[in-house]
Amino acid sequence: MKQIIAIPTSDNCLCTHFGHCDQFKIIEIENKEIIKEHSLTPPPHEPGILPAWLAGKGVTHIIAGGIGNKAITLFNQQNIQVFAGVPEKPAKEIAMDFINGTLVTGSNACDH
Repeated sequence: MKQIIAIPTSDNCLCTHFGHCDQFKIIEIENKEIIKEHSLTPPPHEPGILPAWLAGKGVTHIIAGGIGNKAITLFNQQNIQVFAGVPEKPAKEIAMDFINGTLVTGSNACDH
């Protein structure tokens, strides 16, 4: 089954504040292998815009450091699973952790 993950990045590492990232690293996974990856520049930050925008790109999973509870709800309404509290490191390493089932999540660093 194909999965498409979106990781908010700044300088190709996880951006700890989801809504203020420079880019989203979009990584397509099939049969536990990365089959495609590219970066997208998000539209200007406005509350509620990113869930529909990323759903339109086929995203199935969001991997974030800190993300607001309202955003999590909006992503879930788009049938996108959210992993929050992930430590900052390069997006490719995070994708490999996701594939290998070793993705570390913790407390959500966002308080709004």
